[in-house]
Amino acid sequence: MASWSDFAASEPTLAAGIRALIQQYGPGLAYLATVRPDGAPRLHPVSPVFTDQGLYCFIVPSPKRRDLERDGRYALHSFPPEENDDEAILTGRATPVHNPRVIARLAADLHASPEVDWRLFELSIESATLRTHGPAGALPLAAGPLVAPLTRSWRAELPRPLAAVS
Repeated sequence: MASWSDFAASEPTLAAGIRALIQQYGPGLAYLATVRPDGAPRLHPVSPVFTDQGLYCFIVPSPKRRDLERDGRYALHSFPPEENDDEAILTGRATPVHNPRVIARLAADLHASPEVDWRLFELSIESATLRTHGPAGALPLAAGPLVAPLTRSWRAELPRPLAAVS
């Protein structure tokens, strides 16, 4: 897994495209998929926050917060643009942020109310995909040249197992 900043440093063009789709309406808007206790997926709209240090979500008491506290696996999918079918997908693990400086800085920067019972999670990145379909979209209804979709993906390197010592 990688932090958003590590991923963005290693794949700046891909990260910029993903960030642009998630922030296409101003603030970050995406669908967050979490894992329910029975293993089924659960889907929620969220407002992810990008900083130079990481990718974060403020989560209020809810089924999604309970899911993330129990099993941090997530998938994040951009809202669809109005003019095409482009999409951005991130997968990884969400972990609660415990650093009071990070929490205070983001809360102040984003005007997060201290009266709300929110918890800050950092989203680390296991995989990232950006798929662009061109101006006609994924399923063009009008006659015209069909543009093949372009998919760019990245996957975090898996840790190597330790060598056996004899």
